[in-house]
Amino acid sequence: MCGICCSVSFSLEHFREDLEKDLLCNLKRRGPDSSKQLLKSDVNYQCLFSAHVLHLRGFLTAQPVEDERGNVFLWNGEVFNGIKVEAEENDTQIMFNYLSSCKNESDVLSVFSEVQGPWSFIYYQASSHYLWFGRDFFGRRSLLWHFNNLGKSFCLSSVGSQTSGEANQWQEVPASGIFKVDLKSTAISRRMVLKLYPWKYISSENVIEDSVNNLTQISADLPTFVSVTINEAKLYLEKPVGPLNMILPQAPLETQCSNISSDLPRRETLQIFLSDRHTKEVIQQFIEVLSIAVKRRVLCLPRDENLAPKEALKPGCRMASVAILFSGGIDSMVIAALADRHIPVDEPIDLLNVAFRTKEQTVPANLNKKRSKQKNHCEIPSEESSKCLTADDDKLFSVPDRITGRAGLKELQALNPSRTWNFVEINVSLEELQKLRRTRICHLVQPLDTVLDDSIGCAVWFASRGIGWLVTPGEVKSYKSNAKVILTGIGADEQLAGYSRHRVRFQKHGLEGLNKEIMMELDRISSRNLGRDDRVIGDHGKEARFPFLDENVVSFLSSLPVWEKADLTLPRGIGEKLILRLAAVELGLTASALLPKRAMQFGSRIAKMENNNEKASDKCGRLQIVSLEKEINS
Repeated sequence: MCGICCSVSFSLEHFREDLEKDLLCNLKRRGPDSSKQLLKSDVNYQCLFSAHVLHLRGFLTAQPVEDERGNVFLWNGEVFNGIKVEAEENDTQIMFNYLSSCKNESDVLSVFSEVQGPWSFIYYQASSHYLWFGRDFFGRRSLLWHFNNLGKSFCLSSVGSQTSGEANQWQEVPASGIFKVDLKSTAISRRMVLKLYPWKYISSENVIEDSVNNLTQISADLPTFVSVTINEAKLYLEKPVGPLNMILPQAPLETQCSNISSDLPRRETLQIFLSDRHTKEVIQQFIEVLSIAVKRRVLCLPRDENLAPKEALKPGCRMASVAILFSGGIDSMVIAALADRHIPVDEPIDLLNVAFRTKEQTVPANLNKKRSKQKNHCEIPSEESSKCLTADDDKLFSVPDRITGRAGLKELQALNPSRTWNFVEINVSLEELQKLRRTRICHLVQPLDTVLDDSIGCAVWFASRGIGWLVTPGEVKSYKSNAKVILTGIGADEQLAGYSRHRVRFQKHGLEGLNKEIMMELDRISSRNLGRDDRVIGDHGKEARFPFLDENVVSFLSSLPVWEKADLTLPRGIGEKLILRLAAVELGLTASALLPKRAMQFGSRIAKMENNNEKASDKCGRLQIVSLEKEINS
């Protein structure tokens, strides 16, 4: 995972030999293992490339990389499938080798059509003066663009920065395909034309209609001197997943489950589903494809780099390489159970569980003194204060996700007692939330700006930071997760009707409406969630990985009729994400298979900390604190 940036200037007065300080700092936090800048100058323009690498596989490859012809490549991605990358190889160099051998634009598109995994990239072709850039189909890696109002410069970056009180300076590059800019032509005409190479199914889908819709949406917020057009040759990228199965049952839905009584306990209901041969086969196929997706995301990592071989074998010396955003809910439980299959058994797995104080109470005076002596709230508190915290504040942080998380921990310990499961209790006070939102998180969440973005962005930032407490029957100690890879369950609700709005749509419009809702969720996941989560998690020098959005997992789930994935005639806690609940039972998980969906902002109780009267879709003033302060002081 990396922080990548390209700043392009078309005029000497706007040219800078270094990036703005705050932007450079934000990029470096994403890539702590290597930082490098490269300047490419032409008579008409200058490009400053900046890359900051988090080393995760193969040999450390510093970026930007440049070949003998002056082509430059910046890569923030992981090749999990499609293009062969051996365990000891680095995918940045592999991808650059492919691109350097491309003879035309069709070859470039073929390379990115093959890749399975999350990515964003910037690629400069020196001889043609082209700058290519884009994000993967789901937008699992962040990439932002910023256009100077005078049209004299523009910038692409993994993360932005706030430099004034103006809103929406940075915008997310749409995950609509790959873009190409002719830098020489732009410099001469002073008008920028973004050529789009959109995603398209190989089937009979009408690409022109889709592209026109994309162009209207993309162009809406761009400056007048920037236009978006479909490439003249009508070339496209092959979509990495199949179309959603929209078939409807010939018989009414109720007949699918006619042998299930509404009076049956939920566990018995799941067992009845599993007694059907076809259903059981589908569940086994789902487990297999999801297990492979998890396997690809937990192997080929640097493990115990700083330990001598003998020391690494000592009990308690091994560190976790993989962490999971963990609520004890069905998504995180299944991911944990599958990760347990593939991570070495003597390596711990960190389960990151975040809770926000349910209400502010008077803190004991002696604890205030201890807190005042701490120079930085980001430091791990002392073991002495941790004992005081867990003894006095346990009830304050006993939020729903903490309760289900502890229950989930017991299930995992029963599933594999040999594994060290580090259940990391991450407790966040209102004071710390407000301070770090203002100084760090608001920069990362933007350009998204709703109350929901604030709640989830803050919760994910504190969870992925991994600073908390390990509480066992005989011991309480401070802990910081050093795992570079963080698995998250995002994508399960979108595909498996996990949200309450799915149930509302089903009740109003039946299975046809439910299918359309699922399709819409997948279409907008790049703009609603993934760029934000990548920026927030990447800020800690860690990489987010999304097993439920593996291309093969999505293709498998998309191929199934909707009633094999969810049955919303059944009550909450069983009907939504039915296929995942059945998979959990097959994996040996019981209690967690029956937990109803609970959104992170409510399970962690962050939504209850400040303004309870807000709607999730409202613009969040708290995300604007820094810019408003600067505006007042200017």
